[in-house]
Amino acid sequence: AAGEVDHLVPERVWQEVRATLASRTPSAFLQTLRACGALAVLLPEVEVLYGIPQRPEYHPEIDTGVHMLMVMEQAVKLSTAVTVRFAALVHDLGKGTSPRELWPAHTGHEERGVALIDALCERLRVPNDCRELAVIVSRQHTRCHKAMKHKAEDLFTTLENCDALRRGDRFEQFLLACEADARGRLGLERRAYPQAQRLRGALDAARKAEVAPLARKFHKEQLGLAIKQARISAIAHWLESLA
Repeated sequence: AAGEVDHLVPERVWQEVRATLASRTPSAFLQTLRACGALAVLLPEVEVLYGIPQRPEYHPEIDTGVHMLMVMEQAVKLSTAVTVRFAALVHDLGKGTSPRELWPAHTGHEERGVALIDALCERLRVPNDCRELAVIVSRQHTRCHKAMKHKAEDLFTTLENCDALRRGDRFEQFLLACEADARGRLGLERRAYPQAQRLRGALDAARKAEVAPLARKFHKEQLGLAIKQARISAIAHWLESLA
């Protein structure tokens, strides 16, 4: 109320947020900030989520802010990584900009959230590893949730969008953040998340594709497409083996 929080330097704010994300109960910190009015000052993109409704068939808890807290709690159970927990915190920021007349729908919130994440990270000097994972989770979490319906080409597209073949460790963190999102819903906290295993299997199949001989068969401008097709075929064969 005295305005002192307005004068905190960005680095100090991030230090406190980072320490909180590494703690056992980051949701308590966020609730305390909100109770004293500081959340609206420090993390206005998060504060605005409270009171925004979501479709009850997907989100029995309804309120987007409540969902965010529940996702944070699930992220704590799944991972000690600050990157995963930060991604959980900001994964739905795009819902804060959904047109009110379209509520409880939030079409396109995934991409809208990216600009908000970038702005928050720029303001607080958030490290690149946290920013990069958060952006990927924002863009791709809905696609990840649909993985059980996806065939080989769509699964490979998800891997490609997440740069999973080159950044396997980060992709694993992406899957954990998505699992936290799926479980951070009222009454669904213990739900299974087979989507993660399906995408892990697809990645393993894509890595095992025989691509080395293709370099002798195709010119440079055709090689990339040939490798992509080989990996999609490998995923397709793996899916057939599960049937």
